[in-house]
Amino acid sequence: MRFLAHDGIFDIRESQDDHELAYALTPASKLLVSCSDHCLSPMVRMNTDPLLMTTYHHFGEWIRGEDPTVHETAFGTSFWGLLEKNPTQMSLFNEAMASDSRMVDLALKNCTSVFEGLDSMVDVGGGTGTTAKIICEAFPKLKCVVLDLPHVVENLTGTNNLSFVGGDMFNSFPQTDAVLLKWVLHNWNDENCIKILKKCKDSISSKGNKGKVIIIDIIINEKLDDPDMTRTKLSLDIVMSTMNGRERSEKEWKQMFIEAGFKHCKIFPIFGFRSLIELYP
Repeated sequence: MRFLAHDGIFDIRESQDDHELAYALTPASKLLVSCSDHCLSPMVRMNTDPLLMTTYHHFGEWIRGEDPTVHETAFGTSFWGLLEKNPTQMSLFNEAMASDSRMVDLALKNCTSVFEGLDSMVDVGGGTGTTAKIICEAFPKLKCVVLDLPHVVENLTGTNNLSFVGGDMFNSFPQTDAVLLKWVLHNWNDENCIKILKKCKDSISSKGNKGKVIIIDIIINEKLDDPDMTRTKLSLDIVMSTMNGRERSEKEWKQMFIEAGFKHCKIFPIFGFRSLIELYP
């Protein structure tokens, strides 16, 4: 407890009467309280899962080898293949992403203009639909489709303005006013990201210049970010590299957008280490 208090997870308080130590929650540990609206315990449980942590015991072997991802070195399959074969880890992953989406709710309250005027949106890789539900509640006239792999969405129930479709982001998805990519592109290398972005461009093509892609992801900016923020982003870059993905600088993002055929983008820092990007053809 003293160690965790030193790192700011708890606060140490000394009783004036008997001089005994007591511990209190800090803003960091309040995020782990299960009854709170913005609880990140599922994210912690996923990142400390014994099977998933075992992956990194093979880090050195992977660095010296030829496998694209550390998961292929450790388990003979990609991270996504590992989840598909292990329902427990799949459930942990979906719960973790849902908890992160509830945090993004705080950020989206300051970005309502991004969704105003839209009649339809496809949330690509939207998992169990937590982000889409938050947006649909705020914009009840917006029709939203969550696209994810069939085994992720097969038992999910929609609402009047929310539906779930099983599919593959590398193939095609419905025509729409906007495509949402929240924490999707950092999972993939540039080549695969460009493929996904081109599919997005096809999906909004009928809207002309009015269609757009909305990206919520990380932008590395060592000149503007404070050192702790940069450390967090670079740590995530190491994690994503083990999955054949990466975090990107603004220059790297823009170069990828150009290669995918987009002409204009707007970038807004929103919450924590995330940024929101509006991308136009």
